[in-house]
Amino acid sequence: MYFFLSNLSFLEIWYTTACVPKAITIFLWKSRTIPYVGCILQMYFIFSLGCTEFFLLTAMAYDRYLAICYPLRYSTMMSSTKSAQLVLGSWVAGFVIISYPASLMIKMSFCGSNVIDHFFCSPDSVVILSCSDTSEFQLATLTLAIIVILGSFLLTMVSYICIISTIVRIPSAQGRQKAFSTCSAHLIVVIMWYGSDIFLYVRYSTENSLEINKIVNTLGIIVTPLLNPFIYTLRNKEVKKAFWKVFGGT
Repeated sequence: MYFFLSNLSFLEIWYTTACVPKAITIFLWKSRTIPYVGCILQMYFIFSLGCTEFFLLTAMAYDRYLAICYPLRYSTMMSSTKSAQLVLGSWVAGFVIISYPASLMIKMSFCGSNVIDHFFCSPDSVVILSCSDTSEFQLATLTLAIIVILGSFLLTMVSYICIISTIVRIPSAQGRQKAFSTCSAHLIVVIMWYGSDIFLYVRYSTENSLEINKIVNTLGIIVTPLLNPFIYTLRNKEVKKAFWKVFGGT
């Protein structure tokens, strides 16, 4: 579990770095411009890292499924080699799968306004500025959203259905609580992460209110990565003990 969490933490450092520093300069009116190449690269890295996170969360759900449903066989079924393969596959797949829509974005022509109505290079805000036919790009992004977001969400939910069905069969209340506590933090993050991204990307039209999209993007790009360390670490007894020692003076 901690191996997956360390990769998730490393990923979210770069995920927020790809967007937040530039967003801060925009909010402070220090710099409200971005080069075209910089915009494409920002979009590529944000969504590559986002896809990687979907795959990592799915791998973590599978890890929790094995730990709770097959506790005696867990160490052999989820070996260090298999964990490394799942993590490496998540990183590679996340960066490869975004290459196609990124290549379509590069081919677009922009002959009108150059003002992006967003705090980062979001596809829905950039595509409406193009004077090219964007139907192929929108179809590609919708297809990838269905495969990556809904596909990984379905696998994650299947894992949790199996987990919950196993937990409810545990005879003691203490045993059920202990089993659920090992995956509750991950489940909270899954709900927050998938909820915002399904709303934003599992649709074809780009005509939704950009103001609403900005608010939801803030939840996914800034709020969720900010809360993740607290959600995960405060479930850990050692972390809570250290927290109270520092801030409680005991």
